[in-house]
Amino acid sequence: MTSDFTHLRRIIGWGRTLARHGVLRVFETNPHSPPALRRLARLARFGTFAPTEPKYVEAFRALGPAAIKLGQALATRPDLIGEDAARELAKLQDDLDPYPFEIFKASIEEAFGCPADSLFSHIDETPVGSASIAQVHKAVTTEGRTVAIKVLRPHIEDDFERAISTYEWAAIHIERMGGEFSRLRPRATIAYFRRWVERELNLRMEAASASELADQLTAEPGFVIPEIDWQRTARRVMTIEWIDGIKMTDIAAVDAAGLDRRALAGILVRGFLRQAIIAGFFHADLHQGNLFALPDGRIAAIDFGIMGRIDTKARLWLAEILGGLITGNYARVAEIHFEAGYVPAHHNIGEFTTALRSVGEPIRGLPVKDISIGNMLDGLFAITRQFDMQTQPHLLLLQKTMVMVEGVAYALDPDVNMSVIAAPLIEEWSRDELGPEAVIADGLIRNARTLAEFPDFMRRVMTLVPKEGGAPPLPPLAPMPEPQPMHRSAWMLLGTGLGAALALALAAFL
Repeated sequence: MTSDFTHLRRIIGWGRTLARHGVLRVFETNPHSPPALRRLARLARFGTFAPTEPKYVEAFRALGPAAIKLGQALATRPDLIGEDAARELAKLQDDLDPYPFEIFKASIEEAFGCPADSLFSHIDETPVGSASIAQVHKAVTTEGRTVAIKVLRPHIEDDFERAISTYEWAAIHIERMGGEFSRLRPRATIAYFRRWVERELNLRMEAASASELADQLTAEPGFVIPEIDWQRTARRVMTIEWIDGIKMTDIAAVDAAGLDRRALAGILVRGFLRQAIIAGFFHADLHQGNLFALPDGRIAAIDFGIMGRIDTKARLWLAEILGGLITGNYARVAEIHFEAGYVPAHHNIGEFTTALRSVGEPIRGLPVKDISIGNMLDGLFAITRQFDMQTQPHLLLLQKTMVMVEGVAYALDPDVNMSVIAAPLIEEWSRDELGPEAVIADGLIRNARTLAEFPDFMRRVMTLVPKEGGAPPLPPLAPMPEPQPMHRSAWMLLGTGLGAALALALAAFL
C-alpha cells in the first residue's frame, strides 16, 4: 500500500510542473474552489514564473502517459475545470515517441509463446502510431491478410497504477474540503477514469468492444468497423483488419477522391445516433483522426479503447427531459428531475422550473448553427451549482462525443441537418422501446421470470413451516412495480426540434 508521504511527494512534483505551465491558476481564480485548495495552488506556483495564459497541453504532456489520459478525461468535465481548460485539453493529442521495434516484436512473441514469424509474414518496423498506452504497426499475416497490430507499451500497467492510486488519494482529500468540489464528485470522476484506463490496458476488452459495436451497426452498412483477428489477439496484443482510407482530418484529400461529403456526414451522424440512441453503447472517441473515408464512400472507425454506455432507463428520462425543453414544458422537466432524484428534495420545484426556463427560452426555435453550445452549457452548469445537482460522468461523456461528432459532420457538410437524420432512428427506437409490442414483450418476460422463480419461492416457504403446529404468518409480498413508459411524442419532438446535436449536449447538466 502506498504511503501518504509517497502520494504527497508525487502531488508536489506534479503540482510544480502544472504551476510552471500556469495550469493551477484555474483553481486560484475559480470562486468555487475551496480556500485550502486555492492556497495550495498559490504555494505550488511560488517562484515558478508561471505564464499568465495556461498551457494545458504542454503541461499534461510533460507529466507523461497517465496525465495525458487524465487530461483527455478532464476535457469531458468543463463543470469541474472550466470551459477554457476543457476546450484546450480537447486538443491534447495522444502521441509519444515510439519505442524500439525489437521490444514490440518481443512482446508479441511473449504474448503468444511462439515466434512472430509464425503469425506474421511481414511487420513494418516503422510504427503507424505511437500513443501513451500502445504502439501500432502495419503487418501481413501468414495467410496474406493486411492487418494492424496494437501492442501495449512496456510496463505501462505499473505506470498507470502508480499514477491513478495517487489521483484517487488526491480526489478523496479534495472532496473532503466540501463546497463545490464535493458536489462535483472528483472521486467519481477518478473512479470512472480508472475503469476507462483498465479497459484500454486490456486489449481483449478493446477487441470485444469493436466486435460488439460491429454487431450493433449491421443496420448501418455505410459505417464500417474493422474485423478482429481473435487468433492473434491477447491481453497485451490486438490484431485488427487494416483500414486503407483517407483520414477525415484531410478534407482536401476527400474532395480529391471525388467522395460525396454530404453523404459521408449523413453516414457519420446516423452511425453515431444508432449507437447512442438505439444500442446505448457508443464509440466515445470519434474525432477526425479515428475516422476514415473509404474509396467506396463508406466510413470506417478505429481505436475502440474509450466506449460509453447509457442504459434504457437513463435514455427514457433523457427523452422526456429533452422533449419538455424543446416544447417549453419546463414544469414537466422539473418534475422529472425531482422524481429521478437529480435535484435534492429540499429545493423548490418552482424555482427550478424558472431556472430551466432561463436557459431554454433563449435557444428555442433557433437553428442549430446559431446556437452557442458553450453559452448554453455555462447556463446549465450554473443551474447545477445553484441546485446542488451531482454530476453524472457517463452522460458528460455522451455530450462530449456528440459535440465531437457534430464538429466532424459540419466540417464535411456545413448544411447537414441533424434533426432530419435523427428522426427515423428516433421513431424506430420509440417503436421498439415504447410501442405496444414492447409493452407486451416486457410483460411476457416478467411473467416468465416469475414462473422460473416459483419453485425456489415455494422451497423458501416450506423452510418457514414448522413440522408441528401452525405455520407462522408470511410477510406480505411487495407488489411488482409496473413500467412507466415515456411519451413517444418526446422522441418525435426531439427529431424535429433543436436536433440531436443540441439535445445530447444538454445531457451535460444531468
